[in-house]
Amino acid sequence: MNEIVRKEEMAKGSIYRFDVNAPEIARKILPGQFVILRVVDGGERIPLTVADKDPSRGTISIIFQVVGKTTALLRSLEVGDNIKDLAGPLGKESEIKKFGTVVVIGGGTGTAILHHITKALKGAGNELIGIVGARSKDILIMEKEMRALCDRLIITTDDGSHGMRGFVTDALKQVLDERKDIALVHAIGPIVMMKNVCRMTKEYGIRTMVSLNPIMIDGTGMCGGCRVKVDGKMKFCCCDGPEFDGHQVDFENLELRNSMYMKEERESLLQSITLERRK
Repeated sequence: MNEIVRKEEMAKGSIYRFDVNAPEIARKILPGQFVILRVVDGGERIPLTVADKDPSRGTISIIFQVVGKTTALLRSLEVGDNIKDLAGPLGKESEIKKFGTVVVIGGGTGTAILHHITKALKGAGNELIGIVGARSKDILIMEKEMRALCDRLIITTDDGSHGMRGFVTDALKQVLDERKDIALVHAIGPIVMMKNVCRMTKEYGIRTMVSLNPIMIDGTGMCGGCRVKVDGKMKFCCCDGPEFDGHQVDFENLELRNSMYMKEERESLLQSITLERRK
């Protein structure tokens, strides 16, 4: 079992950071890779990409948003509690080298995943232009951490409560029109955000990498639950990804697959809330 050594509420009641004791994973995990955890016996297994690691302390940092029964259960844990199972590293690591000028784009909790990659890209000597977006200021995360890594950071909020009013694609268009030396775009966030970023960068002919989040079960390629269509071929996100060339991803297929169990997920969450209130 893996002990929680730090718990931070990053956005009230919805986004949390846990630093978890996992020395073997901390030594081996690379940017872009993920873990799969189970909170309790009999619970579902969920994938979470690692936001940071500290091999000297033997810890990894996971950041999650409460969207269903399992993440609600995870939120209920406190410092000193243990996560029942934690498996990783899983998936392929990001391609890290000196590309030149790289635009890194994070939307919502996707910024947590992006942070680990951004740190490695900075270490490889790249010039980094960061764009971090959220619906509003109160759920914007990791601004300070991203600002410390990026040569330039643009903040966007849908409602204009912080930074530039609008979407990350509005800021991206400005950057692409200003700079003609962008070698790579790295975008991680909601599916619709990544889809719109890729549509834009395709027009400019700029390679774009995305990290996908399909429904995942075993994380080793055995179950086939995380199928994604890339360049007309079926891939398994857990072992072929989670990162892919965004211009080759069938986002419409991904959106359909991710919405398959929305009704059941809502019902499960409501049942758990009802049971909790009765205690």
